[in-house]
Amino acid sequence: MLIGVGIAAFVDETVFHQLLHWHHFYDKSTPGVGLVSDGLFHAFGWFAVVIGLVLVADLRRRGALTGRGLTGGILLGAGFFQLYDGTIQHKLLKLHQIRYHVDLVPYDWTWNVLAVIFLIVGAVLVRRSIETRRADSMAGRERG
Repeated sequence: MLIGVGIAAFVDETVFHQLLHWHHFYDKSTPGVGLVSDGLFHAFGWFAVVIGLVLVADLRRRGALTGRGLTGGILLGAGFFQLYDGTIQHKLLKLHQIRYHVDLVPYDWTWNVLAVIFLIVGAVLVRRSIETRRADSMAGRERG
């Protein structure tokens, strides 16, 4: 999940903060403070990816990781980040909005609906991965 959180943070920061200039992580101060907040946000995303990769390496070493489980975990992390960002950071804390001086409704709906889709698909993939591992384990016990 940490890889998904980091990837979503990276895409958000790169596309919406740097390329489109729609907002900074923290928009309630000067542009300089906004840039520093973006840098800290970017560092957070990369730390999440690196820690996630270390955890993935450990799971692979123990033979406890499937491609479906990894993909599901990444989608769960990305969906969680995006839903947290769209609800807590945008609406509750009002750190920033997706855009300014436009009707936010289509942006908010798109952002949060995509987050829910990521969460649902990720949960389905993780569940199927667990069920497959459980079935394989049971089949191994019956043979042994």
